[in-house]
Amino acid sequence: TDNTNHRPHAHEASSRMGRVIRGQRKGHGSIFKSHTKHRKGAVSLRTLDYAERNGYVKGVIKEIIHDPGRGAPLAMVQFRSPYSYKVEKKLFACAEGMYTGQFVYCGKKAQLVVGNVLPVSEMPEGTVVCNLEHRAGNGGTIARASGDYCT
Repeated sequence: TDNTNHRPHAHEASSRMGRVIRGQRKGHGSIFKSHTKHRKGAVSLRTLDYAERNGYVKGVIKEIIHDPGRGAPLAMVQFRSPYSYKVEKKLFACAEGMYTGQFVYCGKKAQLVVGNVLPVSEMPEGTVVCNLEHRAGNGGTIARASGDYCT
């Protein structure tokens, strides 16, 4: 057999190159699989729409849940759709001080209160924030871990 295109497995490469990181072994199968069975779902902010760009949308925190494999708790926030007769549910990463039954406002005209979502341009300089969007509308990618923040 011709071994020119032979790619070594992780356990073979470790004898030559160095340590295999645990994250690399997760794709290998057997006992090194990531445990995702009881995960609650993807966390993101609301999609940027007309109501959020120009005014605000009101939502209610229905429950705060624990997600295995994540340090920060999650908030199930329920919004009434501004465009059709239905209820939208979103999973937010909780900020410290959020509670069930709290009204959460998302949009340009929302007040600067713990739990509300508003553009960085509307906040004074030095405001402590979490779950920050890198680009407008991508759902929040920066400072999402438990206790993480940016100013």
